[in-house]
Amino acid sequence: MNVEKSLARLFGLEGERWLRHANPKSVYSRFPVLVLIAISVWSRVWVGRYFLAPLVATLLWTFLNPRLFSKPDSFTSWATKGVLGERIWKERDSYDIPTVWAWQTHALNAVQLVAMGPFLFGLYELQVWMTITGLTVAFLGKIWFFDRMVWLFEDRRENETVREWIQ
Repeated sequence: MNVEKSLARLFGLEGERWLRHANPKSVYSRFPVLVLIAISVWSRVWVGRYFLAPLVATLLWTFLNPRLFSKPDSFTSWATKGVLGERIWKERDSYDIPTVWAWQTHALNAVQLVAMGPFLFGLYELQVWMTITGLTVAFLGKIWFFDRMVWLFEDRRENETVREWIQ
């Protein structure tokens, strides 16, 4: 089972929706999601079970976000290129992806996955340094991964399918 394909299907990222997802406003409005999750969960100390309201709102935003924005006006934004690189990565069976790209991508995804351990433990135990460490490492891993996706997009931009996306 391909995790990327399953997540893309869950978030409705098929066809034109990828372009809506690639709108820089969509991308940058998703950046604070882990921070909002952390704040929501930590707020259980002050508001009890009502912490679920902001947590659910954040998760709902994450789910709806790819559907709410229009296609980007141009394809020059770092954010747009990153999302289109993610699309190429998701559909990598259709592209000639060099081994070094695959290795880097898997390594950066592993960094993000491992960082979720201290993040979630910190949230559960209300340990600020574990939460912040996990959050920071996960976020930096995601940004680095995303930057690699920009490079992948630039490397594959002359592909016929990719050219069709950006016309």
